[in-house]
Amino acid sequence: MPRTSSPVAIIIPARYGSSRFVGKPLAMIAGRTMINRVWSLARAVSDVDEVCIATDDERIAEHVRSFGGCVVTTPKECTNGTERVLIAAQMLSTTPAVVVNLQGDAVLTPPWVIAALIDEMRRDPTVEIATAAVRMDKRSYDALRTAKGHGEVGGTTVTFDRRWNALYFSKSIIPFVRNGGQGNDTDPLPVFRHIGLYAYRYNTLCQYISFESGPLERSEKLEQLRALEHGIPVRVVEVDYGGRTHWAVDSPDDLKRVEAIVGEEGDLVTDLARQPAR
Repeated sequence: MPRTSSPVAIIIPARYGSSRFVGKPLAMIAGRTMINRVWSLARAVSDVDEVCIATDDERIAEHVRSFGGCVVTTPKECTNGTERVLIAAQMLSTTPAVVVNLQGDAVLTPPWVIAALIDEMRRDPTVEIATAAVRMDKRSYDALRTAKGHGEVGGTTVTFDRRWNALYFSKSIIPFVRNGGQGNDTDPLPVFRHIGLYAYRYNTLCQYISFESGPLERSEKLEQLRALEHGIPVRVVEVDYGGRTHWAVDSPDDLKRVEAIVGEEGDLVTDLARQPAR
């Protein structure tokens, strides 16, 4: 897609004091720190003006500077990663028109998935927020349903209208699939798993942060519902991981799973580094 004059920034929030995994951004995964991996993936996205890490900790900031990354220090009092991203955007030398919030633990996010959101924001100037989702087949649906049956909270699904604007996000599996779906394990279902990746118009991000949380957000513990509760449309972009597995790191146990995925599917960061320069 042709470059536009509107600057785009990918900002990666990285907090040291996570309650579930202290020091997570500096954890090693197959020879690289988590934050270095996410930064490398963001840097591989074409036509982005700035990739910056927003952190509240000097240990993370020092490490980012050691590999040449842009880093800004944000207050420890930030209530969530989205607020941290906005503060970081306000600290950049040029205010971005589009801000991408790439989670600091999204170590297996292909650059083309990030690019798909940016492309949608450039294609349709009316889109205020864009987020990603993957269509599930019967096999992945059954796996998620089994996990939910065992009490696991992870895994958010999303429904949307004919214009791909979100109707609702939920930790429950929506829509309900009668009889568990029909057909083969690889047949697609009308169920989309949400990927926690967002692109915002800068002004919309400022507006979003000013809103109070509503009953749906508080019930589901899903920040994106705040936008819907306040009438801001959220465009859903269907993405394809190209056969690669989506996985985030929420606990030390997840590190082993991610390293196993890297071993099985190849190291996305290394593969990108081996590609010819554009």
